[in-house]
Amino acid sequence: MIQTTRRAALAGGFLLMAPATLRAQPRPPAGRLAAGLERAAETPGLRSLIVAQHGTPVLERVFRGGGLDRPTNIKSASKTILAMLAGIAIERGVLEGLDQPVAPILASRIPREADPAVRRITLGHLLSMQAGLEPTSGANYGRWVSSRDWVGFALGRPMVDEPGGRMLYSTGTSHILSAVLARASRRSVRDLAQDWLFRPLGHNVPEWTRDPQGLHFGGNEMALSPQALLDFGECCRNGGRHAGRQVIPEGFLRQAWVPRGQSAWSGQRYGLGWWIAEARGQTVFFAWGYGGQMLYLLPALGLTVVMTSDADVPRVRGQVQTRHALLVEGILPAFTEGA
Repeated sequence: MIQTTRRAALAGGFLLMAPATLRAQPRPPAGRLAAGLERAAETPGLRSLIVAQHGTPVLERVFRGGGLDRPTNIKSASKTILAMLAGIAIERGVLEGLDQPVAPILASRIPREADPAVRRITLGHLLSMQAGLEPTSGANYGRWVSSRDWVGFALGRPMVDEPGGRMLYSTGTSHILSAVLARASRRSVRDLAQDWLFRPLGHNVPEWTRDPQGLHFGGNEMALSPQALLDFGECCRNGGRHAGRQVIPEGFLRQAWVPRGQSAWSGQRYGLGWWIAEARGQTVFFAWGYGGQMLYLLPALGLTVVMTSDADVPRVRGQVQTRHALLVEGILPAFTEGA
């Protein structure tokens, strides 16, 4: 169980439970979101909030920073974007499928000293954070991003589990995925994000950080506007469709929303680039970035919720729980109580 606060847990906070199917409620009057708006204004570091039901925004606010059309660093929420690009790559035949070993694609990028088990890592293992490699996040992050070869450093980590074993959250694993996408497509990951995903959604993807070899940072530093993040979320909530066009393969999305592992740090379940939870009897799929860059989907209620926050802040214990609490205590009651 993840407890946002004790009160939120008692009220039906984020739980690790089997999904419940509830009938979607009609859109609430704006007054019923007043408490959520007040709570949002008091949430430390929150920059913007969008709540949309069935594709129509019912609450849009900017509390600080740029407007809803201004790109902002979404941090690790970009891991979810990267995962959906992998799904599109499979659909287009650029990649073979989740069971495809990635070593033949990476070839010379694999260091000589790498554990032989690296050869058994598949695309699915990268997407589900089950590569088995020692994580580069946390205590190892600084050494990793200071290295001369980010991909080689990540692939050269000791194997602390078998490929397909425990979930080991690691931005290095996402960066390996970025290398796989770039090598298999022979294009930059930024071009893939722009052409395959955000141009069809009507948005531009700005340039972002590259590693020493010129590869776009996989799983961090991507910038998207809150509106672009909302449209991405709506596309996913609608089975990968936008304006009558299938942008993300629906079958891949279904696979992405099946739990494959669980974080030892947070206790949260993880699919293919998506976190999976339960809140007030509703299944929640969400993207999560450092500092409070959040995208929540609640399909049974037709809800998509975007939160962006100050990205360059010290790590504070319970940082993400304040965003979960805003969703669970401030927003969802307007759609689940007394409707």
